[in-house]
Amino acid sequence: MFGHRHEGHRMGRGHGHGRDHGFGPRGGWEQWGERLEQGFAELFGEHGRGGGGGRRRMFDGSELRLVLLKMIADTPRHGYELIKAVEELTGGAYAPSPGVVYPALTMLNEMELIEEQASEGARKRFAVTEAGRAHLAERAELVAALMARLTGLGEHRARTDRVPIRRAMRNLRTVLQNRLEANDLSEEAAHDVAELIDEVVRKIERLK
Repeated sequence: MFGHRHEGHRMGRGHGHGRDHGFGPRGGWEQWGERLEQGFAELFGEHGRGGGGGRRRMFDGSELRLVLLKMIADTPRHGYELIKAVEELTGGAYAPSPGVVYPALTMLNEMELIEEQASEGARKRFAVTEAGRAHLAERAELVAALMARLTGLGEHRARTDRVPIRRAMRNLRTVLQNRLEANDLSEEAAHDVAELIDEVVRKIERLK
């Protein structure tokens, strides 16, 4: 269900002191979080299916940048607000990971399509530039199609939602995203989180 079975145990245990650095703050956590999100998508069909039956990405890089640019043009936002806005549009069926959203924002900023606004706290809030509005206007038909893809996914989810599981999954995703963004988990705590999720995976696999 979540890729390789019980991957948290295999990656989380090393030699020497019995711990490796697979979930340390230098990259392991983000990759693990993306794998978890992909597992959710496979379970609930969140990203759609390609012609060959395999899971396809919701957007490619240029499409995601257009979606984020459109949302910023509607209302200045920071990265976490954009993730939540996409999730709300799809009824919780899809939320891009921080690992793809923040590089996309960096690129939009470098392309001078958005600019950083003064904001409270450490999070960078972005607003659209005149060049960004012109970029959207030139691609208005594609932008409309991409936004319709998101709202269509939300409408489909509303018809097929498994409410109790969705609620629990959303809570898990939210708490993991918050802890990943805060980057305040110790090595020991990171492994404890992985072991807890592995335990849940095993119990779900045994359900009839």
